[in-house]
Amino acid sequence: MKQSIFTIESNQNIAKAVYKMVLKGDTCGIACGQFINIQIDGLYLRRPISVFDYDEKTVTIIYKAVGAGTEKMAEMKAGEKLDILTGLGNGYDVSKSGDMPLLIGGGVGVPPLYNLCKKLIEKGAKPSVILGFNTKDEVFCKEEFEALGVKTTVTTADGSEGIKGFVTNAIEDGYTYFYTCGPEPMLKAVYDATNTSGQFSFEERMGCGFGACMGCSCKTKYGNKRICKDGPVLEKEEIIW
Repeated sequence: MKQSIFTIESNQNIAKAVYKMVLKGDTCGIACGQFINIQIDGLYLRRPISVFDYDEKTVTIIYKAVGAGTEKMAEMKAGEKLDILTGLGNGYDVSKSGDMPLLIGGGVGVPPLYNLCKKLIEKGAKPSVILGFNTKDEVFCKEEFEALGVKTTVTTADGSEGIKGFVTNAIEDGYTYFYTCGPEPMLKAVYDATNTSGQFSFEERMGCGFGACMGCSCKTKYGNKRICKDGPVLEKEEIIW
């Protein structure tokens, strides 16, 4: 974990209530599937946001304005500075993917799968992606995944874009492993619908974000684990629903 000051390079609305923010600062130590924890003036608790992508100088996040913290973030402008904790959480393990991994994301669970997809391609895998949303005006990141050259399938609950239904309606046989992130009901449905091992990234309310407060603990087959420290990524075999 590292505490650093980042400068906002851009902050743009990309879908209904969804924003993409690029931050410039010290990205050393950030890994695939981790999250950052942002201090927002006037609010006691930091806001944990998953990492969409990163390089040597910038980290990009995609977030939804759904509460006091993220609504304040949506109003921030280029040039403003933020106090951020980086290098948080246990990210994805790409070594277990096999040749044809399946990536399944729902809503704001989509962003961490983008950098994962890049890492899988770098190691020679041929991933495919399923992105799930409620309706067409909430869809984002489809073009970014397609630009990586991967098969990208969109589902919407109302059928306004792509396949009508949920991400599980788009799962086809042939994948060697899977990675998923999204709301818990979706994760449970993916758990039931998949026939291989896989990794689940959980969304959870957090206090500290680095394992001290125990506020995000959950039971697993191997004892209690903290989503912020031992997760957010857990393996299928250890999850208890």
